[in-house]
Amino acid sequence: MNDLDVVRALSALAQQTRLQIFRQLVVAGSQGMTPTRLAEALSLQGTALSFHLKELMQAGLITQERDGRNLIYRAAFSTMNELLAYLTVNCCDGQPCELVEVSNACTTC
Repeated sequence: MNDLDVVRALSALAQQTRLQIFRQLVVAGSQGMTPTRLAEALSLQGTALSFHLKELMQAGLITQERDGRNLIYRAAFSTMNELLAYLTVNCCDGQPCELVEVSNACTTC
């Protein structure tokens, strides 16, 4: 992941609705969610949701798959993990972090 990719991802997440959408898709895991379920879960109108989904897709943070007549959106866990790795690559000046109870980035999704 390069600096431009990181800026693009962080910019996409620096908006409350997009952050909520992304977090909802992280919770949904590999099953993902349809736009209808996302809109219901977050009390969003379809047009607003569509705009935000497009922004998250352009940032590489979510994926879209067609399943019959439905679109399924999923968090792009590989991108999320790359972003976290980029942000923490030199954390704690090379010493073990003293963070308590921090789970590893998602590797099973």
